[in-house]
Amino acid sequence: MQQTTDTILMIRPVNFRMNEQTAVNNYFQEDLDIKNAEINAKAQTEFDAFVQKLRAVGINVIVEDDDKLNDTPDSIFPNNWVSFHANGDIAKYPMFAENRRRERRDEVFVRLEDEGFLIENIVDYTSAEQEGFFLEGTGSIILDRVNRKAYCALSPRADEDLFIEFCEDFEYTPVIFTAYQTVEGNRLPIYHTNVMMCIAENFAVICLDTIDDKKERKNVVKHLKQDGKEIISITEKQMHQFAGNMLQLQGENKQLYLIMSASAHQSLTPNQVKSIEKYCPIISSTLETIETCGGGSARCMMAEVFLPKA
Repeated sequence: MQQTTDTILMIRPVNFRMNEQTAVNNYFQEDLDIKNAEINAKAQTEFDAFVQKLRAVGINVIVEDDDKLNDTPDSIFPNNWVSFHANGDIAKYPMFAENRRRERRDEVFVRLEDEGFLIENIVDYTSAEQEGFFLEGTGSIILDRVNRKAYCALSPRADEDLFIEFCEDFEYTPVIFTAYQTVEGNRLPIYHTNVMMCIAENFAVICLDTIDDKKERKNVVKHLKQDGKEIISITEKQMHQFAGNMLQLQGENKQLYLIMSASAHQSLTPNQVKSIEKYCPIISSTLETIETCGGGSARCMMAEVFLPKA
């Protein structure tokens, strides 16, 4: 079992804009005062440059184009609707925003099979949408694949019972907490766990300040330390620059890299950078438009592929 993969799926946007349906509880989103066509063009430029940087170090990036007919402004964040596992299983997740449900496209699975991957079984949680329960993939769930632990910050987009069901199906120990951010003076739940924490092979980047409950915070720290992870703490201000939204991947010759946006990278202190670079180099790319309108960053754009080769 390994924590990192060398293959990711990314969806190139065709209708990217600020999604009004997700803005209700994604407090990272802001409206840009430019036309949607221009926003999409800027997002495509950022996307292409990012893909180029990843491929340059030998990361296998499978790019699938979004379908214009679906009108899916957030399709650039596929890690919320699907996850691909080493046993050949795929999980499909229930999405909070109605227009995000159209992002789930089976032709993506055909593409992966064409690329030589084996799909054994599809575990489908999407019927929970009818009851109003959601669990948005590796946005909601941070997996420690080696130690079989799954971390989840509960929110309107991460239902506890559904999360526990996922953990039972995929054989993970659940670590549950709530993470908050200050919005206009109020402490409100952070919409996705992956904006406040990232688990790499030997370390974890986490905004512990967001876990207001001391018991819950202690429990998260205990689990990370138990598994030998060095804890690199970030502030809430750094989290707002997407410093928690990172992913470790393998490039050529199994060389590890920590992937993040330029704004996340710039927000880190020299000591934090040193702590990360002890383990692996950093790759960062400018994702300003995507972050501002989409309220998501580098990690959200990458769906890791752990499927076995056929």
